[in-house]
Amino acid sequence: MSKVLQNIEPTEVFKYFEEISSIPRESGNEKEISDYLVSFAKKHNLEVVQDKDLNVVIRKKGTRGYENSQGIILQGHMDMVCEKNSGVEHDFTKDPLKLKIVDDMIYAAGTTLGGDDGIAVAMGLAVLASNDIPHPPMELLVTTSEETGMNGAIGLNPENIKGKILINIDSEEEGVLLVSCAGGCSAKASIPIEWNNPDKDDKTFSIRIEGLKGGHSGAEIHKGRANANKLMARVLENLRENVDFKISKISGGSKHNVIASDSEAILVSCSKCESVLKNEVANLQKVLKDEFKTSDSDLKIEVESLDILPEKVMSNDTAENVINFMYLIPNGVQSMSMDIEGLVESSLNLGTVVTGENSVECLSSIRSSVRSLRDNIFNTIVTIGNFTKAKVESESSYPEWKYRDDSKIREVMVEVYERLFGKKPLISAIHAGLECGIFSEKFNGQLDMISMGPNILDIHSPDEHLSISSTQRTWKYLLEVLKELK
Repeated sequence: MSKVLQNIEPTEVFKYFEEISSIPRESGNEKEISDYLVSFAKKHNLEVVQDKDLNVVIRKKGTRGYENSQGIILQGHMDMVCEKNSGVEHDFTKDPLKLKIVDDMIYAAGTTLGGDDGIAVAMGLAVLASNDIPHPPMELLVTTSEETGMNGAIGLNPENIKGKILINIDSEEEGVLLVSCAGGCSAKASIPIEWNNPDKDDKTFSIRIEGLKGGHSGAEIHKGRANANKLMARVLENLRENVDFKISKISGGSKHNVIASDSEAILVSCSKCESVLKNEVANLQKVLKDEFKTSDSDLKIEVESLDILPEKVMSNDTAENVINFMYLIPNGVQSMSMDIEGLVESSLNLGTVVTGENSVECLSSIRSSVRSLRDNIFNTIVTIGNFTKAKVESESSYPEWKYRDDSKIREVMVEVYERLFGKKPLISAIHAGLECGIFSEKFNGQLDMISMGPNILDIHSPDEHLSISSTQRTWKYLLEVLKELK
């Protein structure tokens, strides 16, 4: 495999980033990347622990003069969100990412880059591999399945961690130090399906919503981007006022924590309704393109006639319940913080809609820095479910990370940043889940934590890109912080 990044400084960081990019590491498929980390540790004669969840902890003694310093933990996750553009041939179970450089940015051709959170792993390995970087006793903690519920962090045995100061490298904005994050949970609504046979004289139509920006349901929920699942609900709600149709299948989105960028509904209707159906969709497309002309300028809704009639269609009652649930469920920002200006306090994202044999399942991601508000949003979904015959249950939840008044690592990182760059970093909170929330609860608030990272844009989308110059500055900053923690 050609080495696209081999001449970029810092060479060790980008060497490991490129190696990581060659290994498939979708959430749930982390055995190969986890074993790679274990092999790295053994190659460098470092102590390593690989647990049942495939989390990896690599330990290295403090360098000369730092032997008795307080232990430091560098932390990131090994998995990545796997998204690709339509028409791109890429098998995330076996194909390496195809890296490319455009000006100051690193992209993967047509797919997510995995800078979230491959850059954390690369920086950690570069520190461990070096004999010239001063640092205290150090652990690199790399967790699994962060993107699908933080299962690795949840399963982590606290006894495997010795350090008391943790630097999480899972933020995406240089110069911003995160000291708090939202908690959250997922809500799965299952709407039972009653199937009927279609009329043999009817015709099949596919309605597809494509071209949306999508993005991270926490970090980008405030940008007002269109959600394809919610738009599909509007399309179907609008259509049923003027067109008699049956639903055979509805599906949309890829992950609960990704703003849905595509959706498709397979409908059956009479042949004479075709022109009305297409006109109604075309008119609504104009309305929606105007509404989202700034955030989603490439939005398009296409209607295609299909040759094959489906074997079964949903009953009218089932279709009504599905449309009503998708139409009524809240989506987007639900409340703003009264304490931190500009911070989203609570939000909801209708991430995926899947038609199964017995039910339509709608999976949503709820986030809030206030646990009672998170619970209230979940109860709202339950109430909507009561009116639409949907069974609603929580699949996973994770705690918020509360601000710590007394933080040595925060003080050090502020002082070092100001010394290096001549200005203070922004101390902030994030409306997204970080593993720090789980660590805070798991270690009974005893870990002194902070989160940082270089500029990574459009994460969780095929447009994801990592700034080279920002990575260089962040690396320099990290090394100075480690040096200061004597």
